[in-house]
Amino acid sequence: MPRHASLLLIAAFALPLVVTAQAPGVADSSPFRRLELPTPTEVRTGAGRPGARYWQQRADYRIAATLDSARAQVTGRETIHYVNNSPDALPYLWLYVEQNICRENSITSTLNQPPLAFADISFDFSCGGRFTEGLVLESVRIAGADARRTVTGTTMRVDLAAPLASGAAVDVDIAWHFTVPEQGVGRMGRDGALFEIAQWYPRMAVYDDIRGWNHEPYIGAGEFYLEYGSFDVSLTVPASYIVSATGELQNSRQVLTAAQRSRLALASRSDTAVAIITASEAGRPASTRPGTRPFTWRFTARNVRDFAWAAAPNWRWEASNWDGIRIETLYRSSANRWSEAHAMARGTIRHFSEQWYRYPWSHATTVEGPVGGMEYPMLTFVPNSSTREAQQWGLAHEFGHQWFPMIVGSNERLYPWMDEGFNTFIDLRNSALYFAGTTYGDTIESNPLHLAATHMVAGQEQPLITNPTEVHDLMWVGYQKPALMLRTLRNEVLGPDRFDFAFREYIRAWAYKHPAPADFFRIMRDASGMELDWFWRDWVFTTARLDQGVEGVRTDSAGHAIVLLVNRGTMVMPAELRLTYADGTSDTVRLPVEMWNLGPRFEYHVPSPRRVTRAQVDPRRVLPDMNRANDVWEGR
Repeated sequence: MPRHASLLLIAAFALPLVVTAQAPGVADSSPFRRLELPTPTEVRTGAGRPGARYWQQRADYRIAATLDSARAQVTGRETIHYVNNSPDALPYLWLYVEQNICRENSITSTLNQPPLAFADISFDFSCGGRFTEGLVLESVRIAGADARRTVTGTTMRVDLAAPLASGAAVDVDIAWHFTVPEQGVGRMGRDGALFEIAQWYPRMAVYDDIRGWNHEPYIGAGEFYLEYGSFDVSLTVPASYIVSATGELQNSRQVLTAAQRSRLALASRSDTAVAIITASEAGRPASTRPGTRPFTWRFTARNVRDFAWAAAPNWRWEASNWDGIRIETLYRSSANRWSEAHAMARGTIRHFSEQWYRYPWSHATTVEGPVGGMEYPMLTFVPNSSTREAQQWGLAHEFGHQWFPMIVGSNERLYPWMDEGFNTFIDLRNSALYFAGTTYGDTIESNPLHLAATHMVAGQEQPLITNPTEVHDLMWVGYQKPALMLRTLRNEVLGPDRFDFAFREYIRAWAYKHPAPADFFRIMRDASGMELDWFWRDWVFTTARLDQGVEGVRTDSAGHAIVLLVNRGTMVMPAELRLTYADGTSDTVRLPVEMWNLGPRFEYHVPSPRRVTRAQVDPRRVLPDMNRANDVWEGR
């Protein structure tokens, strides 16, 4: 072909595309249009991974604290070593002082936040005159001089004498104390002699490349977004107390008895629970403590984003080993559902490690107490539950948070669906395996789908991307719908092999880092090999409804049946079609989502000339179809 002819041909094919794309007043309404995401950079790539110039800040803590159990008071001093890895000079620092959640004139106290209810667990954030003292700051000093500070509710700005240059570090020394509230305010507290201590020290807010300082106030519903670093924590407690905490115990010879150390050594070689403190010893300091003076317990932890601890004089303590990880459960004798807790904990850590990403720390510990269920690195708080199933779910769910967000450090204060939702998704399979062969085990994975009809109410449902403090139905938007989203993506869109590979890539790429929603969307596309903008738009950014149906069946001149499928909803999904023929046989056909490329109607041509007597979409009923009345066509 002559060169000029080929150029004319190219122009002839290119011109209509250019004109269509640029036609004034015409918006792209295709469900497959590109999702508007932030432009990739050298910090965050178009493949959804940390780029060559990815950075994040680092915060290392050295803390010394004392528990006065009689006054229910914690007094502490800390040094924060803050490293500015950003390219920016920082004139001030932002910290969280979250024990101020119920201080007079705080947002939570003023608005009287309603409790968050999840099954038989409730997180009560109503202050009701409790805990009004908050965190008392005794001093904030930098380089030996008092630092100017401004406290606003649960946040504190510390002004620097000179901007902290890129690559530089600063030490901030803080002294403080607070009274531990009885039964807690949502996520920490005390019950008699038992203390569960969290959100308990001033801690750095995150400064990142997306938003700069992330200093959204803590008012209850939104949880936490924190920097990674190391901790060196010394906790002085009454003589009768046992302490469990984030990190590794550094002075076991000073704070544990010889019998306890011997039993822990045995537990490190055992795949069944070993009693470190037996039922008969629990609550008897003469048997459980090496002396009668207050003891200081020292813990260190590396590459974690937070530190929590619990202390009590009357625990039973069990431990075992799984693949070099010490599994621990500590509970009071009154916790009647905890006899099986250790087996539940072992099964959970093993499943998540083998399926998604190996648990990275030395121990995985769960403590029974008043907190309705909460997670911190290596340590979880779980209450005694009303049923065996609820106990397993609560325990496993809090351990699941070791992966999201303790390993993958997303911003759970803004995006709980990337934290609670991802965790709920992995929990479902774990519970199904633990209770396999029972009605509960055989149906638990379908629970989010069964909830869809109740919660996906037009005009009332909110998109997943909604700020959690504005969500009316957090159990659905934060937990169950994102779990349904990922389960649908895995089983009905990508298939388990493609999904699992991509999801593991996401965890590996963002372990100990700070992914944003766009990073997740991009890496799932990159690793799965499938364009998914249509999927994320419908599930995350809108409240789209699915309504697939069969309009009818006709026959062409060659005797081939043509099934007329329709998408009457605003959500697009692949379709599964079951055909029943006149001879009584049937076929099931899976049609990819691209079937809707040319619009909301699609004709499926049966490849052989056979008479179709029945056609049904979604025969397994695995999709959240809001109108089942049009799923089936039956002929004569």
